[in-house]
Amino acid sequence: MFGFKSSQNDLLKILPQVRGKYLKNVLLSRHTWFHVGGPAEIMYIPEDEDDLCLFMKTKPYNLPVCVLGGGSNVLIRDGGIPGVVIKLSSKYFKHVKIGSESITCFAGVRNPDLQKTFIDNKIGGLEFLCSIPGVIGGSIKTNAGCFGKSIKDVILSATIVDGTGEKYTVGPEDLMLSYRNSFFPDDWIITSVTFKTETKPAPEIARTIDEQKLYRKQNQPYNERTAGSTFKNPDGLKAWELIKKAGCDKLQINGAKVSEKHCNFLINTGHAKASDLEELGDTIVERVKKATSITLEWEIKRMGIPSKK
Repeated sequence: MFGFKSSQNDLLKILPQVRGKYLKNVLLSRHTWFHVGGPAEIMYIPEDEDDLCLFMKTKPYNLPVCVLGGGSNVLIRDGGIPGVVIKLSSKYFKHVKIGSESITCFAGVRNPDLQKTFIDNKIGGLEFLCSIPGVIGGSIKTNAGCFGKSIKDVILSATIVDGTGEKYTVGPEDLMLSYRNSFFPDDWIITSVTFKTETKPAPEIARTIDEQKLYRKQNQPYNERTAGSTFKNPDGLKAWELIKKAGCDKLQINGAKVSEKHCNFLINTGHAKASDLEELGDTIVERVKKATSITLEWEIKRMGIPSKK
């Protein structure tokens, strides 16, 4: 396993004193849905927003920093991630606040865990969130969506901490959300999101959530090591149709293969490396371009450095 043992102690010496936790050489395969990837040199778990602000204000100015959400839409490369990986997984970042016509979800809240909150409080209009894997914070970055709705349609505001450690609230226009994408600064860390809600009968909310989850189970890989849709749909087209047309629906490279249930999903069959999955995805891009003259764009975010040969 590749690691950063020689530099970890030196790095810890120059990091700010925080109330949260610093963890060394954390294997990121345990934090992603693909179950692949090398280690984080240091993982930082902030105690709360103030702790995160302090870290961002006082960290070394040239320290590499990135944020890892629920690990559902990322591919961590085998060489791991140098510097500090921030994970908003403390208890503080896993609570919600319910308003009269809104709900504020902190960044570490798992989307599927919102089901009980929605039903118990008759909160409608956000049912689609429950079938999206991962956590709220990551859902904003990719403007996640399904069943005809996306984050852009329901967000009122977000609280962010920027690269200088300042905290403030921004509106949807500042996030510049588009199809499976956003264009806010890379050093913005989403700490909470406020959504608009509508009141609905609890049985209706439960029925909608159950129907959407059933559809996912029937039409997409379930209980497998996957990271969700691999490629964005080009305008007016379906990525899976292009993949099938290019003859890529049965491709496999070592332990990485295209899902038999939905060919826009890649699967780690159990012994794939991140390099196998990335090579498989890049091969699909090349073959689709050759067959259709269309270049597929990765929806999954690839992070980290390649393994040493």
